[in-house]
This record gives sequence, C-alpha cells and structure tokens, in this order.
Amino acid sequence: MSGRAKLALCAWAATVMASCALLPLVDPATWIFQAALMLGVQTGVGALTRRVPLARPLTVAAQALVTLMMLTLVFAREQAVAGIVPGPEAFQHFATLLQSGAEDVGRYAIPAPLSDGIQLMIIGGVLVIGLMVDALAVTFRSAAPAGLPLLALYSVAAGLSDGSAWLWFLLASAGYLLLLLAESRDRLSQWGRVFGGASHGPRAESAGSAVAPVRTGRRIGAVALGIALLVPLPSPDGGLLDGTGAGIGGGSGGGGTISAVNPLVSLRDSLNVDEDRQVLSYRTNTENIQEMYLRIVSLDDFDGTSWKPTERSITEVPDDFGTPIGLAPDVKRTTIETRVVAADDYEQDWLPMPYPVTSVEIGGDWRYEPVGRTLVGDHDQDTRGAQYKIESLIVRPTAEQLASAPEPPPSLQREYTKVPASLPPVVAQTALEVTKGATNNYERAVKLQDWFAFSGEFTYDTEVRSGTGARAIARFLQEKEGFCVHFSFAMASMARTLGIPARVAVGFTPGTPQTNGTMSVGLRDAHAWPELYFEGVGWTRFEPTPNRGTTPPYTVPEDTGTGGLPEVPRPSQSASTAPSAEPSASESCTPQEAKLGACGSESAAAVAGADDDEGSFWGLLFFSPWTLLILPGALLAVAIPLLPMLWRLRIRSKRLGAHDGAVPKGAHGPAVAREMSEGPAGFQAPPSPPPGRPAAYGRTEAAAAHALAAWQEVTDTAWDFGIPPDESQTPRKAAARIVRLGELEPSAADAVHRVAAAVEQVLFAPRPQIPAGLARDAQQVGVGLQAHASRRTKLRALLLPRSTIRVAWALSARWAATRDELLARIPTPRLPWRRPSPGGQNT
Repeated sequence: MSGRAKLALCAWAATVMASCALLPLVDPATWIFQAALMLGVQTGVGALTRRVPLARPLTVAAQALVTLMMLTLVFAREQAVAGIVPGPEAFQHFATLLQSGAEDVGRYAIPAPLSDGIQLMIIGGVLVIGLMVDALAVTFRSAAPAGLPLLALYSVAAGLSDGSAWLWFLLASAGYLLLLLAESRDRLSQWGRVFGGASHGPRAESAGSAVAPVRTGRRIGAVALGIALLVPLPSPDGGLLDGTGAGIGGGSGGGGTISAVNPLVSLRDSLNVDEDRQVLSYRTNTENIQEMYLRIVSLDDFDGTSWKPTERSITEVPDDFGTPIGLAPDVKRTTIETRVVAADDYEQDWLPMPYPVTSVEIGGDWRYEPVGRTLVGDHDQDTRGAQYKIESLIVRPTAEQLASAPEPPPSLQREYTKVPASLPPVVAQTALEVTKGATNNYERAVKLQDWFAFSGEFTYDTEVRSGTGARAIARFLQEKEGFCVHFSFAMASMARTLGIPARVAVGFTPGTPQTNGTMSVGLRDAHAWPELYFEGVGWTRFEPTPNRGTTPPYTVPEDTGTGGLPEVPRPSQSASTAPSAEPSASESCTPQEAKLGACGSESAAAVAGADDDEGSFWGLLFFSPWTLLILPGALLAVAIPLLPMLWRLRIRSKRLGAHDGAVPKGAHGPAVAREMSEGPAGFQAPPSPPPGRPAAYGRTEAAAAHALAAWQEVTDTAWDFGIPPDESQTPRKAAARIVRLGELEPSAADAVHRVAAAVEQVLFAPRPQIPAGLARDAQQVGVGLQAHASRRTKLRALLLPRSTIRVAWALSARWAATRDELLARIPTPRLPWRRPSPGGQNT
C-alpha cells in the first residue's frame, strides 16, 4: 500500500473516531455504521481519482458529487432520477428533512430519537467533515489544518455530552495524532527508506537514525495527549439569568442584561452561577415570609415534549383583578402589600409577583393576562429598574377544606388534566402506586409531594441536565436525581394522570432577609414548583423539591405530636451578609422536621455544576464549511491567553460551589484526611493530633473539606492580589496579615477571621462547630481586596493570577513521584568483576 493510500485510510479512521463523540446525542446509535460506510466510499473515490491523476480541485469535486449521490440514494431515493441522481424534487425533500430535523432537535431531550431529519443532519455533517479532512490531509498533503474540522466536530458533541466527554476527546485526539504520524512517515519515505525496526549488521546505526524521527513523533503525541487529559480546559459557568442566557422574555440577553426564566433550557445554570447576583428587592407588611414565592409565569401546556405557557389574550391592566378563580368566601385569607424594586440589569417580559395578586401599581406598557393573573410587557417593555407596588392574598386553606373540595368545572378539568399519548405508562403507574390508599385528590397530592420530598429517596442535584418531555420524566423517576424542574414537572404530570388539574409555576423563592427589613432575591433563588387546582381554594402551591423552599402548612398533618406547627424560619437560599453560627441543617434534619419547615433550606449551590445545555448546541450541527475552518481557530486564539483565568475561575467554582455540609466532588475520606494532615495554605499543621484531643480528627468530611477549601480560596485570592502565603503562620496570624496588607474594610476583615476561625475549629476543636456561609465570606474577601487594589493589580489578578503557579507545582510533583517510582522498580545490576570479601561482602 502506498504512503498516500495509508494517509487516506488514516484520514477515514480519524473522522470516524471523532464522529463517535456524537453517539450519546441520539438513540439508537446505528447511524455510525452507515456513516462509516459512506465515508469509506468517499475515501475510496478520492484514492481512485488521485491515481488517475486528476487535478486537486477535480478530486474534491468528484468526492463531493459521489457524497451527494449517496445521500440522495439513502434519503431521497423516491424523489431522485433513477433513484440516485438528485433533481429539484430531491433538493426540496432535503430541505424538508432538514427543517424537520431542526424542529426535532429543538423539541427532544438528549438522547433524541433518530428521525430521518436528525439522521440526515448528523450523517451529512459527518460526510462534510470527512470530505474536508480528506481534502486537506491527503489531496493537499497538509494534515495539520485537518485538525480544525475534526475539532469542530468534537466541540459540537462535547458541548452536549456529559459524563464521558474525556472518552470522546481521547478518541478524537488519537485519530488526529494517527493522521499526523501517517503524514510524517509519508514525508520521511520521500527522503529514503524508513526502517520499521533495528537492523543487525553494519547498517544498524543508520537504520536507528532513520526511524528516530518517527519514534520521537509518537512520543511527543503520547505526551501531549496525556497532558491534555490530565489538565482539561476549564470554563466559567454561565447562568440561566445571566447576560448570555436565552429566555422566554423579550430581552436580547446581551450587554450584561438578565434574560427571562426558561426552565426548559437551563434553570440549572442559574442555580450554579459562580456569583449570586441580586435581581429583586422587596419589602412587605407580612411576617409570613415563607409564603412569599414570587411567581413569573405558569406553564400549563404539556404536549409530550415540553411544558410551556398557553398562548392567551391579554388586556389592559385593571385596577382590581377581582377574586381568584375557584376561591370560596369561607377560605381564610390575608391581604398584604408589597413594594418591589428590580435590578437595573434584570431584563424580562413578565413581572415577578406573589400569587394570587389582586392589584398592581406600575408605570410603563404592561398588559394583563387574566387566566394566569400575570403581567407581561408590551412594546419592548421589560423589568429593568422597575418599581411597583402589589396587593396580593395569602390564602390559608385547611386540610379539611382541601380534602372536601368538590369537582372542578368540566372545562378546567379537561384543559389541565390533558396528558400526551407519548407519556410513558410508568408515569401513571408510579402515580397510582404512590397514592395507593388515598381517598381524595388532596390526599393524593400530599402523598405525591411527600414521596418526592421525603420518602422516595430522591436526591437534589443541580448537575443533572434538565431534559424535556416524557422521556426526561421517565428517566428522572428511574434515576431519582434532579432539581426543581424535574420535581415540579414530574409531580404535575403524575397529578394529571390522577385527574387532578395541575400546572407548573416558575419564579423565585422568597429570598434572604436583610438588616434594613427588605428581602433580597438573587439568581440562585430561581425555582419551579407545581400548582394543583382545588375547587373552593383555587390554584394551590405544593413543594416536592427536597431542601428547597418550604413545605406548605396545609399539607402538614395536625397530629404530628409537636403541639402545632413550629415557627418556620425564613428561607435563605441566596448569599447573606452574615454567616450562621449553626451547623448545616441538612446534616441533622429529620424528614419530619424538614416537612414542618424547622430546618434551614439547603443552598441552591449545593452541587457545583458543569456544563450541559440541552439543545443550545444542536444548531451547530447544521453548519457551513467555512464556519468550521474559521471559528475553531478563532476560539483557540482567544482561549489560549485566557487559560490562567479560566483555570482560576474553575478552581474557585469547585471550592466555593458546594454548600456547607455537602461533600464536594473529590473530597472523599483519604483526600480529606491528607489535606487535614498537610494543613491548608498559610498554615503549617502539626504532624500528629494534639495530645488529649483525638476527637479533633473525628469531624465530618463535609465540614472539614468545606472549611479548608474556603481558606485555600482566601489565601489564593490574597496571593492573586500580591499577598503571597506564609506557611509558617497560623490561620489567625495569616488572616491578620491579609487584613493588614490588603487594607480590608471591617466587613471583609471579619470575613477573613471567620474563615480562619473555622479552620482552627476543624484542626483543633474536639467537637468543631463549622458555621455556614464560609463560601460567601471567601467571596467577600475578594471584593474587599479589589476595593483597594490598583487597576493594574486587578487586571493581573483576573488575567494572570499568581496562584496558577500551583499547576506547575502539581505537575512537577507528579513527575517527580512517577520518576522515583520507575527508578525504584529498576533492579540494581550485579558487577561480575567484584570478588566476595572474607565477610561475604562484594569488593
């Protein structure tokens, strides 16, 4: 086989290996065999035309023509001439399939079903990539630029895959290195014979020199691939409500503005933002803050692929909204008044309000949607900087009133109990099993809520992708891991199968109380919850998501033995200005206490997130060849100088993204023990436990890991601003040094000392009491250091942080350990000329 034929075979293999990254995106994955076969035909045509030989552009044109004919044979045979020659009808059919595929990828969750449209998009994209790789690497004999289309193919898949992205990177990188090595051998062969191994005889030396470049290339490639796997490129997490989010509202989402909430896309991202930002501030005249959920919009149309608001007519905003639908006069209610101020960068169409609202005073072009009792902006009206006053009701039904609720009106029953035919039977079956023994819809609803929140052993996890449609609900019921979108969608769907009218509300939990009497609502307070309809009460909130929000009091039995409901603390999912002195409630809270609201709610950042938008990258599958050539190169040119900043952001997110009391990823027993024994940065820990205090080392992994991570972040942040760590000092002295050199204000100084005190608790206290809010304290220290830093220091801390030198230290230590281990395995040779001494020793 000639060198160019081997190069063409390697180009085919590289494209197939990179295409494997698309396997998790659709189900079934049988398309890969069809794509590999068609790529083989395309490669064979190129090899034949190059042997003729044809001019290079004609070779590429011949391959493109054969590729088009293969696609016609597979996807548009009936519309083509003789089943293989594409005509106008065939091209029209291609356009129809592509449009259908674009709609499918926007409708289905990953893995999407392999429809004809999606199959054409994937196989057609792979063939385009294969044509470009073959043309660059084989026809034009330049294998290095062929990595750009391979990179584009991998990037599209990596943006959507989760859990095994490293495997697809390994396959794609190995294919590219194989292509480079094949080209190098082909080039070397033009200079003379390349020997495959060492020769015996007088030409052994020359043979070894000939094969040396090939061996060197293999070693360089293997080392580069290993480094790329060990040091992955981090990326800062965006947010659903951040400036680049795509939401339901009419805002552009650019220029640092905040787009509307869309839980079908990435509600998870808003819960995992690196920095919690305030979007709303309000003051109300009620003490019942736990019921102050700020509702934006209700999702009442479930078509089997997504939940979305029903398109309804809007009217002028009335002075009085009237009594909410279904609310009877004998149900207890309280009228409250709330004044809300929206942040200047919070942009969306719908107005956040408590439910049910009875009147609103606001300026601007707003319209009223009476069914959902919501306000929506008109003529580009949005919430940026809006100030408005709301009158609303706090409805307090009793369990008896809900249990004895009559049947709802037939029209409402039909509209809000519809479920698609595609809903898997497991949803209805599970609903029947969970509610077995219930005698009315109220008991069924409470059983569903308690099963999700307490008895069903579900786990609150913001890393799980949100998903859409029936497949996502069935997968959630099986895996039992998710966040508020999963819980609310699943409970609403199951309630509908039981004949209970249900919808999903999207908005914010009550937020965090401030010292001036206001409530602050941040990005991490974004939430979704189900609303069920009971005649005589109306739309009623339920809370199936564990450790989020508060359980409604009307769902708690009165015979709990507690002498009535305890005082429910105000929820505080957002960042607070003062940390709590109590241990994390999630460690000691029983399910009954959690249901009664006696436990603090777990922070929305309980789990650090990664990247996983369900469908935003799907559109990249339909790309132009020029985009594939230009865009990856531009992205690499921008990303390489930003690697230190991205690494620092990633480290900060991992350290501070976990809630107090939650074990961060990687912080398992041996790692925590090792870090505790070595001591955090800025402190030289004793080599053994202090005498008489062995219990100091019996603390929980969660508290120890979180405290040490927060202190590590504080010292590294100070280092980034020019205050290098001093490992000879205790945490208390190191904190005082940071306060002095950083000229910190009292609030930031107190934050430093709180983190240092927490570290000392971890290391020395027999029964350490780790306060909550250490992550917020670490962030406050960074803000304090920025306040007195020069512009140059700020830029240096952002773009070239000094603490990134830890990467080099870690690699050096790993290399030294690996080298010592390898040297220790090499046996020491015995020297034959040494004679044994009289004592038995060699001389």
